[in-house]
Amino acid sequence: MKLAVPILIVLALVPVVASTYQTQLLTYGLTLAIAALGFNLLLGYTGLLSFGHSAYFGAGAYAVALMMRYLGVSSMELFLLGGIVCSAALAALFGVVCVRHTRIFFAILTLALSQVLWTLAYKFFWITGGTDGLRVPFSKLTLLGGLIGFPGADAFARFISFYYYYVLVVFCVCTALMWLIVHSPFGKTLQAIRDNETRARFLGVRIWRYRWLAFLVSGIFTGLAGTLWVPLNGLTTPDVLYWPQSGKIVFFAVLGGFRNFSGPIVGAVLFNYLEVYAIALTEYWQITLGAILIILVTFLPAGIVGTAQRLSAKFK
Repeated sequence: MKLAVPILIVLALVPVVASTYQTQLLTYGLTLAIAALGFNLLLGYTGLLSFGHSAYFGAGAYAVALMMRYLGVSSMELFLLGGIVCSAALAALFGVVCVRHTRIFFAILTLALSQVLWTLAYKFFWITGGTDGLRVPFSKLTLLGGLIGFPGADAFARFISFYYYYVLVVFCVCTALMWLIVHSPFGKTLQAIRDNETRARFLGVRIWRYRWLAFLVSGIFTGLAGTLWVPLNGLTTPDVLYWPQSGKIVFFAVLGGFRNFSGPIVGAVLFNYLEVYAIALTEYWQITLGAILIILVTFLPAGIVGTAQRLSAKFK
């Protein structure tokens, strides 16, 4: 956390020194980092591996698209509220089913439930738009209660600049909030359950309740990320609910290192750049990313941040 202030200063200067495209890429990375923070509350601190977090990411994304399409909403603040409510309701419901199980049973349940949502989004095409999706044009979006809009010829550049700072503020709030959660008695209890469930149960900890609450908070953070991601993408399709999206979120945590707080953040931002440039360089970009994952798991099991911390401690 000693580097938090310098990093924040650097992030604040990005739109000033970087191009619109690079600012847009980093904005994508920050939204994905929020999803990684939520996911890692389950994997890193509770010891539960979810393969279905695309469900909550997609819930936030579809909340924005449906509100704009059928309710005529344009306020980003209302979108955030709608995304949080939808993802929270979904996580609360799925959590009741999933947290009664652990290990592979938990992972398969989360995957199965997310695929049910993907199927519904695909089949109910007259509502969701099917594979064509629902457009979310940035020109109709307003920030800060309607104070900032994006009409005019240079609207896209202005949108990226303003929206970057908007996402940065939300990211900072989410990061601070998650830091407080994982270092609170609640977070320490989750770690105790992860390390020794039997001992925690004998100490009187209600395992199911704590796991369900962790699942709920994790889903809300991931849904919030999906809500912020949609205006950048401009389109919501069933792909955001499909299992590869869940795989990406798992990749974030593994890439950065899920045993430390900042690992998933670094992993999400780095993966975003890796994916973009891999797609630009080769048509076999999936193989490239898969090879990177294999190398990381084999030679850097603690992830990039975890390995850097170990090397730093060793040199000291």
